[in-house]
Amino acid sequence: MGRKIHRPDLKTATDPRAVRTRAALRLALLRLLEIKALEQITILDVCEKAKVGYTTFFRHHPKKESLLDDVAAEQIGHLVAMSVPVADTVDTRAASVALCTYVNEHRKLWRTLLTRGAASAMRTEFLRLAMEIAETRAKPGVWPPADIATVLIVSSTIELLSWWLRQRKPLSIEAVAEIHESIIVTPAVGGEKNMRHRIARRTK
Repeated sequence: MGRKIHRPDLKTATDPRAVRTRAALRLALLRLLEIKALEQITILDVCEKAKVGYTTFFRHHPKKESLLDDVAAEQIGHLVAMSVPVADTVDTRAASVALCTYVNEHRKLWRTLLTRGAASAMRTEFLRLAMEIAETRAKPGVWPPADIATVLIVSSTIELLSWWLRQRKPLSIEAVAEIHESIIVTPAVGGEKNMRHRIARRTK
């Protein structure tokens, strides 16, 4: 099958061919995860699905788990993009429902990502992205500070979803969205109002 030479530089390569290959590999694994458990998927399966040569796979990834990490980073990017704006919308319930619906539509994938081999990679990536977003949201005098509010929302969202996906009889999308909004989002985005209320009570 030829020499398996890993090229780490391809991870950040902007060459259209390299970008297309990496995208094809991610999509192939996503589709395979819908019909098979991760342990049953081989690198040959991924290559056949992506229509990519076996040696080409190893130029991009040293092993299957590396591709899973790549998929995890892409998916956590989607989740962060959906979960952080929840704090800025008036209709937080609808935003929470949309987020839970997205995860439920890709339930097999997210169960694999959050409860198996990619959990560590996902947590690392979500923290990195959350902190980047928090820096753009920081405003003086806002309580709680944007950085910790953002991290709390995203990290708590991950924990809630992980719990949901592990349940044998999972709650409905609407029920999980209610938990997300009332326990995770509202306390974080309503912090400034709640703080003013507590201060007012102390001064009476």
